Amino acid sequence: MTQIETKNMDIRAALLAYTPYNEQETRDKALILRALETFPDLLDRENTICHLTASNWITNPARDHILMVHHNIYNAWAWTGGHADGESDLRAVALREAKEETGLRELTPLYDGIFSIQCLAVHHHIKRGAYVPSHLHLDFCYLWQADDHAAVHAKQDENSGVRWVPIDDVQRWSGEDDMEMVYSKLNAKLKALP
Repeated sequence: MTQIETKNMDIRAALLAYTPYNEQETRDKALILRALETFPDLLDRENTICHLTASNWITNPARDHILMVHHNIYNAWAWTGGHADGESDLRAVALREAKEETGLRELTPLYDGIFSIQCLAVHHHIKRGAYVPSHLHLDFCYLWQADDHAAVHAKQDENSGVRWVPIDDVQRWSGEDDMEMVYSKLNAKLKALP
């Protein structure tokens, strides 16, 4: 078994252990499992059909605000996250991206393991002067808590702002219709936690 196959098996095992929250997650879990069986290169964004990403839902201790960044490409407020780029520890990818994109130094996991999964359609766009065709992000989301009084700053090459948004205003701030189902789900799951 190659190193890539071993990495895909680790992700597959974590996904098989994950209990879907709703029909969207049930169907997306099946799609991600099929993609893992079909494509050996899901950890690499050179796979222009689909690839693995890791995202974050970051809340404050009161759990009444979500930390969002203003994404430069889509000109919208969004969660943090990024591409696996060869790394199979998607939780570590998510944490690294959260710190890079917000400037936060400390994040505490609020949930053991994967918090949410989703397959996200990414529309074609220009990134660093190059055309990126439409494709799917096979996304694993992780839940974190951070101090809402800690210093934050934007990662200028990716986002132009970082702010705490009231949990019930996330969709209004985002403005991305495609993300309404995902953000609503994340908030519902967060509010249901003990």
